Amino acid sequence: MLDVVEIQKILPHRYPFLLVDKVTSMELEKNIVAYKNVSISEPVFQGHFPGHPIYPGVMILEGMAQAGGILALKSSGLTDEELKSKVIYFMSIDKAKFRSPVKPGDKLEYRIEIIKLRKNLIVLDGKAFVDDKLVSEAELKAMVVDK
Repeated sequence: MLDVVEIQKILPHRYPFLLVDKVTSMELEKNIVAYKNVSISEPVFQGHFPGHPIYPGVMILEGMAQAGGILALKSSGLTDEELKSKVIYFMSIDKAKFRSPVKPGDKLEYRIEIIKLRKNLIVLDGKAFVDDKLVSEAELKAMVVDK
């Protein structure tokens, strides 16, 4: 549905911190499914952990947040031109759980649902899967603000 070039028109993130490769489905004001291909060539694996590469949980949460940010910004009702002057800030991460390690070669799928959506506030239920197995989950709150 959205490739990485289109994602970069919505999110300000760039390499090495753009953590969504593709959006496969999105229902505005409801949910989004997106993914990231986890590669051994990512800089984070130089230190986490040499000889035993594990994708950091904080990066999984950030990927969930970026997918949720795409959904929030696209659900805001703003035009593409208006979106250029907006950014989404995290307010809180609650109920975060990490259930299984994510390793190089995994396809990390983010499934995000809106719990609450107000004009500039969004509460999200985020889940991350590898091969349909839940690896992480969290409740995320964010706010759309002017740049």
